[in-house]
Amino acid sequence: MARRKSPTFTEVELEFMQVVWGQGEVTTEDMQNILRTQNRDLTDGSIRKILSILIDKGHLERRRVGRSFIYRAKENRKQAHRSIIQDILKRAFDNSASLLVAALLDTRKVTHKEIEEIKQLIKEHGE
Repeated sequence: MARRKSPTFTEVELEFMQVVWGQGEVTTEDMQNILRTQNRDLTDGSIRKILSILIDKGHLERRRVGRSFIYRAKENRKQAHRSIIQDILKRAFDNSASLLVAALLDTRKVTHKEIEEIKQLIKEHGE
């Protein structure tokens, strides 16, 4: 049976998107150089394959400049975060925001400052 294509990101795809969002536009060479600074030594072919998957999923677009392709995000980071959260809410938390927040609070130590920021966000969202 074929594996279901995920509408969101795998770990590697998200790593690539973080680079694209940070740079605005990248070539495969740019991607390779940036990943190398993060101790990720991927071949040109591997990089092209992941970029191609991201294009197929609708997250990237590319344009030809000379003999190279320039890649850029079709969605900004905030839009991607929304779709990731919506996917997690639906698949893991039965669309319950309170269950998601409870799991987050149980999973890691949340600082007093973060709690205050969350309270402020809830207050602003409720208005």
